Amino acid sequence: MLGHHYTRTFLETAVASMNAGCNLELSYGLRNNVFMHIPQALAMGNITLQMLRDRVRPLFYTRMRLGEFDPPAMNPYSTLDLSTVQSPEHRNLSLEAAVKSFVLLKNVGGTLPLRAGDLPGKRLAVVGPFADNPQVLFGDYAPVPEPQYIYTPRRGLETLPVNVSFAAGCREPQCQQYSQAEVAAVAGAADVVVVCLGTGIDVEMEAKDRRDLSLPGHQLELLQDAVQ
Repeated sequence: MLGHHYTRTFLETAVASMNAGCNLELSYGLRNNVFMHIPQALAMGNITLQMLRDRVRPLFYTRMRLGEFDPPAMNPYSTLDLSTVQSPEHRNLSLEAAVKSFVLLKNVGGTLPLRAGDLPGKRLAVVGPFADNPQVLFGDYAPVPEPQYIYTPRRGLETLPVNVSFAAGCREPQCQQYSQAEVAAVAGAADVVVVCLGTGIDVEMEAKDRRDLSLPGHQLELLQDAVQ
């Protein structure tokens, strides 16, 4: 509200938020946040005690239903560890979700899918800053990556019966330092080339917007080199 000049102070923002029915503030890292001014608003008569109770009641009702105030022994999720989270059943479900969420924009000549029966003896190159870096494969609001459980494009393609070569071209999504020779050498010797490009949270995330939709740094050049 402050950023959009709807209000002028945190106190005004707290009053407007309460009147609008807001009962939760996301203010990570801010000690002097907006809702810390609710006691002042209450003392000044800008909001009533009954309004405050009405806002707090559904919030804490939900937290109680979620078990936040229960002893750990009563919470069945407190006994879960990585052996459960990373069980074959859960990993297979994750794989199914990933496969079903792919969006294929174009498939000239029926290149995809790559069929295992056609691959023996073929040379496959996987290139780009997203080809073998687990840390850049997650977007904003994702959990902290555990590289040992992550299949990068390179790691996944190496499970196929095919000779896989790899070249990052640039080591990070910004792609400021680019090795054209590295990509050209690997792509030029391959029958099939998989190019892995994108952005990642180093380039864009909440509160970090881009000025345009172009590929960062030298990524477009990397793509063109791979095609050529």
